[in-house]
This record gives sequence, C-alpha cells and structure tokens, in this order.
Amino acid sequence: MKAYSYSEARANLKSMLDSVTNDCDQALIHRREGDDVVVMSVSEFNSWQETLHLLSNPANAIHLNDSIAQLKAGEAKERELMKV
Repeated sequence: MKAYSYSEARANLKSMLDSVTNDCDQALIHRREGDDVVVMSVSEFNSWQETLHLLSNPANAIHLNDSIAQLKAGEAKERELMKV
C-alpha cells in the first residue's frame, strides 16, 4: 500500500487511481486534520464485503475453514455442478 499526503494525492489523483485499479492495491492518504483514508477499487471493496458476509455467520466460517483444511490435506473431491 502506497502512502500519500493529501497534497500528493490531489496532485497525482489520476495516476494514484490508475495504480489502485490496475495493481489491485490500496492507497493511504494522510490528512493533517482528520482521520487518514484508504482508497481501493470497487471490485476489491466488493470482494472484502463478500468475505465479511461469508465469515459473519460462525457456522459458515467453520464450514469454510474446514473445507480449506481438507483441500490443504489433499482431501478435495471433484463434484458435478447442479443444474438449476
């Protein structure tokens, strides 16, 4: 994550935004008066929101963690997709 002062962010806004979206990165903007701000692409934000949603239910979080452990242990199983 690259850090910018407020003045640097304002002066280099286009290149900063291009870097954030092209490199799947975030930008930290330091402000003298007020809290610092993080800038990220909307696709990355949506991905974070989906992850938070999936992990917000304790039973679902346990199921996902168990599935990851099975995959790492070589116990993954291939399955047919359901037709809907």
